[in-house]
Amino acid sequence: MRIGLITPEPGHPLLAAATALFTPVHQVETLDPRTVEEVPGPLADVYLLKSHTPRALALARDLERRGAPVVNSAAATALCQDRTAMAHQARRAGLPFAATRTFATLAQLASGPRLPGPVVVKSRHSRRHDLVARLDSDVQLRELAAAHPLEPVVVQEFAPNSGWDHKLWAVGDGLFAALRRSELFPGGRGPSLSLACEDLPPGWPALVRRVGEVFELDVYGVDIIETGDGAPLIVDINAFPGVRGQSGAPEALVALALDRSASEANRSASEADRPAGGGLQRPGDFRVAH
Repeated sequence: MRIGLITPEPGHPLLAAATALFTPVHQVETLDPRTVEEVPGPLADVYLLKSHTPRALALARDLERRGAPVVNSAAATALCQDRTAMAHQARRAGLPFAATRTFATLAQLASGPRLPGPVVVKSRHSRRHDLVARLDSDVQLRELAAAHPLEPVVVQEFAPNSGWDHKLWAVGDGLFAALRRSELFPGGRGPSLSLACEDLPPGWPALVRRVGEVFELDVYGVDIIETGDGAPLIVDINAFPGVRGQSGAPEALVALALDRSASEANRSASEADRPAGGGLQRPGDFRVAH
């Protein structure tokens, strides 16, 4: 079996550990989206999309168009890069996602009405080193707008919480969790603290699985804050995050890739056996997105 990694960083701890588990039985190939524009055939059995850049998404879309399975899909990955679209999708599905307003630029936000209270301002487009800041006053807003006047942003009201983010990650059938100081905390983030999934508030694991269903993701992260009495508030969703330092995550990624490859092979064989002209779809032909 051949596995393709769409990433400029094959040495990332999660990918490196998964690669070590794949080999020598399976072949792993790296596609750096900074230099690879098109993949010659024959294609790999499955591709893992561990990059969110426009070039990486274009490469993934081309592979999907040619029939290759990509985890996560280019469409699902792109959805998680736009925080406006993300919030709309989540709230439409009834997920407890923070209420989100969108502004074309920070300058537009600063020129509008006074802040109603503490807010969190984030870059609309999620990316490495994007903007995330808590603002408690109009003075802070004007200072931030002066530094980033043209940055498209979203605004969420600040929800009082413990100052800890619950970082939850799903990798196929595996679920992992950690506590990390919020990046809005005055003392900075600090190290992550491992958290057993059994110690999560009731209903949170099911909530994370529901996020995967709504966004059609297989490898993803959900950032949740607890707003009191175990009530969860989702503040961000990430496609194919790092999942660093989580025991069992590389094994879960390998199992997911092997399962996706086998599922696609079975689907292709089923389509090849189907009589010409179509006809009624058999129950086994239906595919459920997870």
